[in-house]
Amino acid sequence: MSIQFKLFTLSAFEVTQDESSLNLFLRQHRVLKVHREFVQDQQNAYWSLLVEYLDSAQGLSEGDRKSTSKSRVDYKEVLSPENFAVFAKLRDWRKQQAEEVGVPVYAIFTNQQLAEMVTLRVTSKTQLREVEGVGEARVKKHGDAVKGTVAIRYFNLSFCIAIHQRLLASFLIRDLI
Repeated sequence: MSIQFKLFTLSAFEVTQDESSLNLFLRQHRVLKVHREFVQDQQNAYWSLLVEYLDSAQGLSEGDRKSTSKSRVDYKEVLSPENFAVFAKLRDWRKQQAEEVGVPVYAIFTNQQLAEMVTLRVTSKTQLREVEGVGEARVKKHGDAVKGTVAIRYFNLSFCIAIHQRLLASFLIRDLI
């Protein structure tokens, strides 16, 4: 199970086969998010749709899709190891916040929202607003903590990767000399 992307373009002026293809695709896959943009130049106008979906839902019947949509997602399988490490940090932070306030963890953010934050590498409140289901109240209440957790974790990962690459390069150069 991994996150995949598929791009569709739909004409703004005429009905095409692309609409049927998009509708069929949406019925057959577990869609996580649809990114859409209206594009217009001097000659054309169309919708550009980037569909983010889980590839394991391919070929499912309608009944199977309903039961799958209610099943749990194993984010360790869906996210890369680096992203899962950040996801786990956010999940721990969310649990602590929920205990302090006395609410269920999903009242802070859902697992899907945390995974989307990690996938988008949210480092600003503006990016946090792009996560589906995250409104202004959550951004104000939790925005600084989320962006700080994500930014610090990715900074640490980037720093470790850079050090690793430099060490590897120095060993390679030493072996060549």
